[in-house]
Amino acid sequence: MSDVGTRSPLLGEALRLELETGPLGCFRRGEGPALVFSHGWLANANLWREVVERLAGEFTCVCLDLPLGSHRLPMPAGADLSPQGCGELIASALEVLDLREVTLVGNDSGGAYSQIAAAAHPERVSRLVLNSCETPYDEFPPPPFDGLPAAARDEAGLGALLSVLREPEGRRLDAAYGLLVKRPIDPGVWDGYALPALEDDAILRDVAKVMSSASSAPVHAAGAQLIESFAGPVLLAWSPEDRVFPPANAARYAEALHDGRVELIEDAYSFTPEDQPVALAAAIAGFARS
Repeated sequence: MSDVGTRSPLLGEALRLELETGPLGCFRRGEGPALVFSHGWLANANLWREVVERLAGEFTCVCLDLPLGSHRLPMPAGADLSPQGCGELIASALEVLDLREVTLVGNDSGGAYSQIAAAAHPERVSRLVLNSCETPYDEFPPPPFDGLPAAARDEAGLGALLSVLREPEGRRLDAAYGLLVKRPIDPGVWDGYALPALEDDAILRDVAKVMSSASSAPVHAAGAQLIESFAGPVLLAWSPEDRVFPPANAARYAEALHDGRVELIEDAYSFTPEDQPVALAAAIAGFARS
């Protein structure tokens, strides 16, 4: 079995949060205003390692290790891992860590869940950074991943489908990570994204629940609520080359929000923290200071 549970020391101190739903891993580094980072499906806190390295001198950086298929701590069998349930996991982590006035940062489906958390618990979130993720004008999940909810209803079938991720060639397919990452990922980090659900039945069970319950309605409802009532600023950090989440939808969302703005991150795909961590960290720092 590969050592797929390794997390970068750049993330800082490892914590285990005991939430009502179940245990959640997270990492904390730095001091100052709180930035809380959420990743998407088949990724983990390592996604943010190089971003944290550049922000921890000025901010408290908290990276969640959400139960989205690349995590280390399985959830109980009865855990709610629907979109609303994943949003509540983020909000519950903020509560257990006693964090308020946070800047919540989400990439990919972690951005969808961050919108759900912010819409339901605006008292804990003062600012929102959405980085290449679903908006109220995208489907959840978007093509070419829109077949995963149906596939994930059969847990064993999902495991067979994900088995293509064992080899780097399979990971580069458009239906895997090919549309999401422009540059090579550190092999150990990539193993940590791709292999946990193939090596632990409890991790596979969790991600099957996450994927099979995914639907657009909760994300669209959260976006509508944020447009209507979220008073804090929202940064949409997007690549003009994004091949999954259209930049035009980010611009439309920014226009509809009370205080929305778009900052383009060049030469990246959807996994911007992997492709352009320096530029993304600069964008987040400038936004959090403003």
